Amino acid sequence: MIPLEVAEFDFNDPALAGRTGVVIAYAIRHADGVVLFDTGFGFGNADLDAAYHPRSRPIEDVLAEAGIKRDEITAVANCHLHADHAGQNGAFPGVPIYVQPAEWEIAHTTDHTILEWIDAPGTNYRQVAGDHDLFPGIRLIATPGHTPGHQSMLVETDRGRTVLVGQAVYSVGEWTGQPDAIEGRSNAWDRDAYDRSVERLRALDPDLVLFGHDRNSWTRPDAT
Repeated sequence: MIPLEVAEFDFNDPALAGRTGVVIAYAIRHADGVVLFDTGFGFGNADLDAAYHPRSRPIEDVLAEAGIKRDEITAVANCHLHADHAGQNGAFPGVPIYVQPAEWEIAHTTDHTILEWIDAPGTNYRQVAGDHDLFPGIRLIATPGHTPGHQSMLVETDRGRTVLVGQAVYSVGEWTGQPDAIEGRSNAWDRDAYDRSVERLRALDPDLVLFGHDRNSWTRPDAT
C-alpha cells in the first residue's frame, strides 16, 4: 500500500481559515499491475484555484517518486468524482476507471465537479453498482453519504485488512471520535447514509484504515 500525496489546498470554510488540507491517493500493487485509488486535483480551473489555492502535483511525477511507471497502472478507482479526487483521471487514457452509477449521474447532471477534467479525452469509465471485486483481494465497497456514489476500497493483505475510506470519513480524528477533529458528516450529502456507511466500514473490522484527506492512519490496537 503506497500513499501518494498529490496536493495541498487551503480550506474554504471560515471555521478552518488558516489550516491546510491535503489530498492523498493510494497505489496498490497486485499480481497484474497497480491499482490507483484517486488521482488528485487537475490543473488550470480559475474558479477552483481562487477558492482553494491548490498546490497540485502531476500524478505521473508522484508515481515516479514512488517507483511506479504510468504504464503499470491497470485500474483506477475514484472514491467519488469531486475535482480533488478525480481531477487527473485523464492521465490514464484507456485504463478502466471504476465509479458508481449514482456518482456518474450526479457528476453529469449537477454542478458536482469539473467535467473537462472528469471527461478528459481517452478516459474509460466502468460503472459498477454496489460492491465490486476488482482483483482477488481488492474490493470496492459502496459507501454513499459524502456523495450519492461514494465508494471505499477493501484490500486483503498478508498483514490483515486495510480499508481505504476515501472521504467516507474525513480524518483519523473523526474515525476515533475526537471532538475537535476535522469531520465530514456535517456537510455530507446525506447524513443518515453517511452514518450507515461509517458503521459498515467499522463492521469490516479493519486492521489499518487510510484516509483521503489525512496523512495519519489508524491501526487496530491489537493488530500485529
